[in-house]
Amino acid sequence: MRLSVILGSVASLLLCAGAASAADPVPPVAAKKPFVVHAPAGDRQDEYYWLRDDTRKNPEMLAYLGAENAYADAMLASTKPVQEKLYSEFVGRIKQDDASVPYRLRGYWYYTRFETGKDYPVTARRKGSMQAPEQVLLDQNAMGAGKGYFAVAGETVSQDNNLLAYAQDDVGRRQYVLHVKDLRTGKTLDDAVPNIEPDIVWADDNRTIFYIDKDPITLLSKRVKMHVLGTPASADELVYEEKDDSFYMGLQRTRSDKYLCIAEQSTTATEQRCTSATAPGEFKVLIPRQRDHLYQADHLNGRWVIRTNWRASDYRLMALKDGAAWGDRTLWTDVVAPKAGVFIQDFQLFDGFIAIDERSGGLRRVRTLSNAGKSAFVPSDEPAFTMGLGVNAEPSTEKLRYTYTSLTTPGSTYELDTKTGKRTLLKRTPVLGYDPSNYVTERLWATARDGTKVPVSVVYRKGFKKDGTAALLQYGYGSYGSSTDPSFSLTNVSLLDRGMVYAIAHVRGGQEMGRAWYDDGHLFKKKNSFTDFIDVTRFLVKEGYASKDRVAAMGGSAGGLLMGATVNMAPQDYRVVIAQVPFVDVVTTMLDESIPLTTNEFDEWGNPKDPKYYAYMLSYSPYDNVEAKAYPALFVGTGLWDSQVQYYEPTKWVARLRAHKTDSHPLVFRVNMEAGHGGKSGRFRRYRDTAEQYAFMLQQLGVN
Repeated sequence: MRLSVILGSVASLLLCAGAASAADPVPPVAAKKPFVVHAPAGDRQDEYYWLRDDTRKNPEMLAYLGAENAYADAMLASTKPVQEKLYSEFVGRIKQDDASVPYRLRGYWYYTRFETGKDYPVTARRKGSMQAPEQVLLDQNAMGAGKGYFAVAGETVSQDNNLLAYAQDDVGRRQYVLHVKDLRTGKTLDDAVPNIEPDIVWADDNRTIFYIDKDPITLLSKRVKMHVLGTPASADELVYEEKDDSFYMGLQRTRSDKYLCIAEQSTTATEQRCTSATAPGEFKVLIPRQRDHLYQADHLNGRWVIRTNWRASDYRLMALKDGAAWGDRTLWTDVVAPKAGVFIQDFQLFDGFIAIDERSGGLRRVRTLSNAGKSAFVPSDEPAFTMGLGVNAEPSTEKLRYTYTSLTTPGSTYELDTKTGKRTLLKRTPVLGYDPSNYVTERLWATARDGTKVPVSVVYRKGFKKDGTAALLQYGYGSYGSSTDPSFSLTNVSLLDRGMVYAIAHVRGGQEMGRAWYDDGHLFKKKNSFTDFIDVTRFLVKEGYASKDRVAAMGGSAGGLLMGATVNMAPQDYRVVIAQVPFVDVVTTMLDESIPLTTNEFDEWGNPKDPKYYAYMLSYSPYDNVEAKAYPALFVGTGLWDSQVQYYEPTKWVARLRAHKTDSHPLVFRVNMEAGHGGKSGRFRRYRDTAEQYAFMLQQLGVN
């Protein structure tokens, strides 16, 4: 469509809405068009269904989105000085010529580095030592020049160190294109395979690449294919096809480098298939899938080590020796027995020990287990923190790299000598002008309405007084068993320096407190996530951390569902809510199996074709529960090319809110026309979005 037509349509919509001037903006009004959404349990009217256009070319739809952006510009004009101030603070804390900690792999040291003023990293390596000449693998700034969106993922070097395979996305819809670069000549080969996941593994012959082909409509990871360099993508051999649409797929090499594996996972079951990396053939099943059995397996030094929930709801580690039948669980032996209250999240195998990533007491910690059976935790000096396993590319070392962060400590990489216990700080992300001693973090426990103790991580600037006058930003997610760990945010420093409190509500639906914490926050218990969030807010207000009239809430994606449900259930508890790429049209989306992610998530939300699930999901779906009542100020964001939460969900939600809400609080809807689920690409551009959202929030909270 010609730009003049779009702009003309935008102007018409604004005039129809009665916009008087830039100083007196009036929101656009979306047309209502009758449409029936059919379901076995009952039909529903969806007057804004027309805003869905899978081609993203409908002139009327694009005009409406343009009108919303124009209205957002007008509404946010008064916050521009604050936006610029915040953006300046954000980027002023960044050391622009920064680099990652190098790691060694097959004789090379690999790292990424940023150059001053540039958005994207340079991927590089040096042979033998960091004093050797630099070899640039990918200059992403040159590659992304002139693109509205750009991302590289899945970078994988062949076993002979000569070829680099990588996946590139120029749209933001996560439909990557496979490319291969010859590192000896610096030339990109003609091989290009479209519509893939960024999971890539090389066979040992250094000319065969295995990748995951996506369904072009649902974007599900459906097929594993084999590409041989120099042959057309159309000739790629199908290796494995997943028939069950509830499974996601991934590809990996084992720690021993002996096997290539396909990892398949649904909400309730996993299955791993492996083949020889030297002579790939049929991918054989390691342990057949079985409902309610979740596992992951890795191989090193003549045995498989398996993280499994078999007879262990919070997981255990078990071993299977080479030569034993893969699927026979009677041959497994315990490496780490199950322990009440300890959730094993991940592990890494080394020649002399196992590194274990686990949760206990709501905190994520790391410990080592030697081959002799000696166990030791990596210590911490803060009450609320997050540890994780770092990049440990080679298993033949006695040193473990792990990551550490907290609400007051920037992301750090440590190296632990497992023999002596000595810890060495390799790198702490530089945050210019920031002094962690000026800030305090706390770990609190809020009592939910059913008596459950909900962990809360809180941070504020020293000198803060719990007198019930402060402004608060509370964040939450609580879905898929994904835990929201307390980690440092350079943008939140700007809030703390203005006297605000920042809190994370670790609501049920995550796995902060183990698998039971997740089980108690999905399917027919999903509402626990929402009520936990509200109860944490009321607890913090009661304890004097915030004024009841100065509370902001924020969440994105499934956390946006949390925001949508929260403002329907307790709008009076919040002054302003930020909902980014929010999943808010739960029932209609889960009824449509052509929409990406729908079939994968029946065990997360339920299948609304079942009348019981239909009724329960309908009772909390934010879009379906909009009412004629007062809502808090709202900032809603989406990306036109979002593949995770389609743009039309928040668009319809905003349209319905505009038609029903009885308050005069602002509702701003920002549509990024060149991005997907993760927003704009580039390390600086995303801070523009954050500055815009925070400036709006500060204005509503009355924070100077």
